[in-house]
Amino acid sequence: MPVTTPRPRRQPAGGTPLPPLGHLPLTERPLHRLARLLTGLALYGFSLSLLVRSALGVNPWSVLHEGLQHHSSLSFGTISAVVGVLVLPAWVPLRQRPTLGTAANVVVLALSSDLGLSVVPEGLGLPARGCLLAAGVLLNGFAVAVYVGARFGPGPRDGLMTGLAATTGRSLRVVRTALEVTVLAAGWLLGGTVGVGTVLYALLVGPITQFFLPRFTYRRPGVTADPR
Repeated sequence: MPVTTPRPRRQPAGGTPLPPLGHLPLTERPLHRLARLLTGLALYGFSLSLLVRSALGVNPWSVLHEGLQHHSSLSFGTISAVVGVLVLPAWVPLRQRPTLGTAANVVVLALSSDLGLSVVPEGLGLPARGCLLAAGVLLNGFAVAVYVGARFGPGPRDGLMTGLAATTGRSLRVVRTALEVTVLAAGWLLGGTVGVGTVLYALLVGPITQFFLPRFTYRRPGVTADPR
């Protein structure tokens, strides 16, 4: 009987397999991981301000935040925080539990996006706005890898997505698409900005995040059964 060599397992599309991303307790290297979490969230919020100032289209949740801002006196960041808090009750039937990362997501994103909007001018020419769009998408994907890689748990919107996927048995891709199409439509009807930037974000932020995740994810030293 001929001896067959087992085929190697395929890597996910895009090359490098994703590292473990499961939630870890605060007591494990807290200062190191907190620095990553806060830096990533601050950069993420700032990236949102770049996308807004580009006026060429923002990500789906930001379309909703922009749309709500047209009907409120609240700032973009404050509306982002309010929406994040309002999403949390939906976690209860999904058996999701907020973590430190969830709370930090709400607060730091609100502060950093408003700070970015206060320092990045609006009404720039098209070449400058194109640069803001490109920088915003690249920085956003990088920032997601940094704060997710700190492994403090999901933000309100990500927790809603993962909870729905686990409860319904649908794939994360299907659930995420359904959620983002819903909030995009609602935000557009409210007056949020939808444009080429929205499309570029949808196409590029995933690959950018996947490229940086293996390089910035915290790995537990000497642990073989790391939570996914």
